[in-house]
Amino acid sequence: MIKTAVITGAGSGIGQAIAIRLAEDDCRIVILENDEDAAQSTVQLIGQSGGNADVIVCDVADFDSVNDSFAQIDRVDVLVNNAGIAAVGNVEQTTPEQFDAIYNVNVKGVYHCLHFGIPKMVTGGGGAILNLASIASKVGISDRFAYSMSKGAVLTMTLSVARDYIDKGIRANCICPARVHTPFVDGYLENNYTEEERPEMFEKLSEFQPIGRMGKPSEIAELASFLCSEKSSFITASAYDIDGGVTLLR
Repeated sequence: MIKTAVITGAGSGIGQAIAIRLAEDDCRIVILENDEDAAQSTVQLIGQSGGNADVIVCDVADFDSVNDSFAQIDRVDVLVNNAGIAAVGNVEQTTPEQFDAIYNVNVKGVYHCLHFGIPKMVTGGGGAILNLASIASKVGISDRFAYSMSKGAVLTMTLSVARDYIDKGIRANCICPARVHTPFVDGYLENNYTEEERPEMFEKLSEFQPIGRMGKPSEIAELASFLCSEKSSFITASAYDIDGGVTLLR
């Protein structure tokens, strides 16, 4: 049976890499993404390798949008909650608007997809849930107050779902990456540093990981593939660090 994998925010970066990798695992991919053009680029990449992918335009922060999206999906065997945004600042610098924006996408967005995705998994006899958390779920990171709040919530939502649905054949795990080189990182450097300053800052961001570099989206996708497959059938309620040594060596 071909599995249906629903992946949020798969228009670029980690989400795109996971979508491509799960397509290689012969999953039918359904991308929930608010940027249709970006999502279609992922569909094209999957199609070039003979995979099958569809796009549903969806704002994960909006309850009705997510409801409408899942109503279009027949079954859910794999759910990857990847969509997320970031913000820089400590608690004093974080505005209410920034805090709410992070909460709406990173926390409520995961809740919405779990709320509508899990009933389809139960009906189908089980499935695998993978949430994208962060090392910020476990360690203190400077000037990431709102983001850390949200990723801590992702970790605990993962544990709660794993506990409540273990008898329904549903496994729930999360991945906790350190910094991964994605278009977000490039955009952050471009928006905040001059062309002359960027190489030095790139090195600084890379050296935060004791291994000496940022992660690659494809590396995150390989772990995601394992955790969403039957090879990990004895694993649930786990949070996997994939961080170049940050949590243990710093």
